Amino acid sequence: METIKEKQSSSKPKSTIKISGAEAIIHCLLAEGVDLLYGYPGGAIMPVYDELYKFQDKLTHILTRHEQGATHAAQGYARVSGRVGVAMATSGPGATNLVTGLADAQIDSTPMVCITGQVPRHLLGSDAFQETDIIGISTPVTKWNYQITKASEIPEILAKAFFIAKSGRPGPVLVDITKNAQFDEFEFSYEKCKGVRSYNPAPKPNMGAIDAAAALINKAKKPFIVWGQGVILGEAEEELKAVIEKAGIPAAWTIMGESAIPTNHPLNVGMVGMHGNYGPNILTNECDVLIAVGMRFDDRVTGSLDTYAKQAKVVHFEIDPAEINKNVPADVAVLGNSKETLALLLPKLEKSSHEDWNNEFKKKRDIEFEQVIKNDIHPTKEGLTMGEVIEQINIASKNKAVIVSDVGQHQMIACRYAKFAQSKSNITSGGLGTMGFGLPAAIGAKQGAMDREVVAIIGDGGYQMTIQELGVIFQHQIPVKIVVLNNDHLGMVRQWQELFFDKRYASTVMVNPDFVKIAEGYHIEAKRVSKREDLKATIETMIASDKPYFLEVKVEKEDNVFPMIPSGASVSDIRLK
Repeated sequence: METIKEKQSSSKPKSTIKISGAEAIIHCLLAEGVDLLYGYPGGAIMPVYDELYKFQDKLTHILTRHEQGATHAAQGYARVSGRVGVAMATSGPGATNLVTGLADAQIDSTPMVCITGQVPRHLLGSDAFQETDIIGISTPVTKWNYQITKASEIPEILAKAFFIAKSGRPGPVLVDITKNAQFDEFEFSYEKCKGVRSYNPAPKPNMGAIDAAAALINKAKKPFIVWGQGVILGEAEEELKAVIEKAGIPAAWTIMGESAIPTNHPLNVGMVGMHGNYGPNILTNECDVLIAVGMRFDDRVTGSLDTYAKQAKVVHFEIDPAEINKNVPADVAVLGNSKETLALLLPKLEKSSHEDWNNEFKKKRDIEFEQVIKNDIHPTKEGLTMGEVIEQINIASKNKAVIVSDVGQHQMIACRYAKFAQSKSNITSGGLGTMGFGLPAAIGAKQGAMDREVVAIIGDGGYQMTIQELGVIFQHQIPVKIVVLNNDHLGMVRQWQELFFDKRYASTVMVNPDFVKIAEGYHIEAKRVSKREDLKATIETMIASDKPYFLEVKVEKEDNVFPMIPSGASVSDIRLK
């Protein structure tokens, strides 16, 4: 019998074969190149899982311990591999448990397709067992969603789902499929989606805008680039590097853009934002031309918009028209994929060095090193700091690791001090700030790049939100390295309470379990470090291991993350202590 793949590769008119909707879903996934998905079975999605059982040699399913874990694992996989992550769940609570991951993927532009089961068509709207209006619930947090009620809709809708998820500015898509549509048979054929009416995912660059941008940049005395994840999603790393090198422009990154340019590049001046580097923040309000590439001027980057870069002409390179003028008015807006638009800009730029301007960043870096960085990574105090842990991981991994961080103080420290030589190396929850993201995302990141070292940096609070995903690591022996930086507090909230709430530490003290024993209960090698003399050797052992490894590091309880821009303040008001 001719296979589905053979039918689709034929130059003759497309053949059809009569199969169930559930089997059609599997064939659609395979046609889109999916070989790995994350999920949790249940009654309304059971027909699809029955078909998955028959295709285990072609499609690996990872049973997460919670549906939220499935979405974060799919996100980690997508962010490292550049492919679409796939998650699947049943109806009702299974579907609603996906919502946090959908929202996270939406705001961080992560390509993901989620498939949910639903009660049969004739029961829709009847409050049937495990019926929830997941389409209504997920509409605000998805790029697109759709409910399939007939089996014949499955090929077209899933093809459209994958196209929308990965094209233009990527994002999550949810497809809800009623149980009758999974059981019913129909004549199946599949064709990948190549376009959707009224949807223009990548606007064609306007050469007039390119010329105007080049003119502003060439005239600038103090140009400054801030890049975001759009550079990584657009695979424009080399184009950005060529632009900053030719024009001699200092360039800083948002946390979502980190790793696009190697940390040690001389024109990479560090991180902007609330806990970013001193120079990039202060000098944002001194540049004369601000060039934003693939970033959306998030409030954690800009601080008070009333005082943000008011002296500068703003050039905004962006694929999503909705982001232009949303927060910061652009003098020149260059729409399009950053790989294409930066390539068009490059030959129009004049060769320059801006030596005096770049020296201003170096001076600010020296100030920050003396007042903050030195104490973070080379502390003289007795207790361990988060910064020195990250520095030892850099050394042991030779700056080659993928760092997956959760959310909190440890996240900001990881973003500040991790060193990267390769793109797609910093995986974190940026816009939504989802505690619990780190552990399952690290699982997906490792499966998306099995040839790379993956280290999860997690706080004691966020770790316990998805700690059950240790079961996935144990069951599948995924060689993820987990580092919990334990200060027995919800550290970031405690820092704000100290600085802005007169040290009223309301509900931020954590009474924690024995994390080492829990890891050992999952048969994962585990160790705890509380002394500086043990740190280096233990991290070297962890990195050298080819198996899963858990490391708890007891760090200073009341360390704060600086620099810091107080909420709502100007970037010029950044505090060093």
